[in-house]
Amino acid sequence: MALFAKIEGYISSLNVKGIPNDRKKTLQILADFIGEKAKTSDVINLNFICTHNSRRSHLSQVWAQTLAHYFKVTNVYCYSGGTEATALFPMVAETLKSTGFEIKKLSEGNNPVYSIKYSENQHPIIGFSKKMDDHFNPESGFAAVMTCSQADKGCPIVPGAEKRIPITFEDPKAFDHTPLQAEKYAERSMQIATEMFYVFSKIQS
Repeated sequence: MALFAKIEGYISSLNVKGIPNDRKKTLQILADFIGEKAKTSDVINLNFICTHNSRRSHLSQVWAQTLAHYFKVTNVYCYSGGTEATALFPMVAETLKSTGFEIKKLSEGNNPVYSIKYSENQHPIIGFSKKMDDHFNPESGFAAVMTCSQADKGCPIVPGAEKRIPITFEDPKAFDHTPLQAEKYAERSMQIATEMFYVFSKIQS
């Protein structure tokens, strides 16, 4: 049930001390939502939402699911969605692969479906772009985590959400097709991983 060794090593290098206190207060809202559900062994559904469901929402979904497993927080199911569907940007898959995830493309086309594995014997995360209310995602009782300011402003109400939590990240898209692309995607992935580490480290087992 262990994570792949390279991912374990990556997680062990994360440093939550650099997270600003104001940011920790925001992250604590998500930790509290998860913690309350965990106390009563309820199912914990988290839907990470961004405008295009192509970059930040996928990174957040993958790292949240992985760190829930790392911290042995059970009954956690992570999803992602957008205000519109586009495609998972290939650099996201490359960034995760470089961190130790095993990624396979399950379909081709304009919106490919990916299998993203973090552990030999855990069900893979299924990654593809979809609207937040896609039938693949939960319809009610979930926390809607808004990962971009555009979706946060554009969706004051997320239908079916039990809780709406804005945890926004800068978009690495600004560096697409530049010499800094790989570095900036890795930087954003590490920030998201570090902050999800912080959230799940606060859950009492």
